[in-house]
Amino acid sequence: MAATNSFDVTTGVDMMEIQNAVDQASKELAQRYDFKGLTVGIALDQKAKTMTLTAPDEHRLNAVWDVVQSKMVKRKVPLKNLKPGKAEPAAGSTVRQVVAIADGLTAEQAKEVVRTLKDAKLKRVQASINAETVRVSGPDKDDLQGAIALLKQQDFGVELKFANYRSN
Repeated sequence: MAATNSFDVTTGVDMMEIQNAVDQASKELAQRYDFKGLTVGIALDQKAKTMTLTAPDEHRLNAVWDVVQSKMVKRKVPLKNLKPGKAEPAAGSTVRQVVAIADGLTAEQAKEVVRTLKDAKLKRVQASINAETVRVSGPDKDDLQGAIALLKQQDFGVELKFANYRSN
């Protein structure tokens, strides 16, 4: 029987790194002169995988978002996995923006990964969706490396991670 090799395609972020980046950004905002005496804040909800930014106006909200992004980059959190929503008015004449954190492929993204592999007509490579991951398998390691190279060239809206490489 021929050996099969496989790997998983997924996406994700390290929530601890996000927490650290939010803490650093909060400290910087508290010390910045242009934010003295203003109600600016960053609230992280790890269970809902969202981050809520608040500021007095949209201009300062954009400045808060820039600070958060710079801290995320320093901590190697993929910015592609952060999906900012629209700025909306909040209580106390402030503006609020909810940023969704993508942790795991959505059903649509997983289907798109499988569709990309099938459209490439890679011989002897199969892809199957398992919850938030896509398992790619085949008998030849070179074919799987070709599949990884193909997926890296595409833009799925999130940063892809390739893990759980196995040889059976």
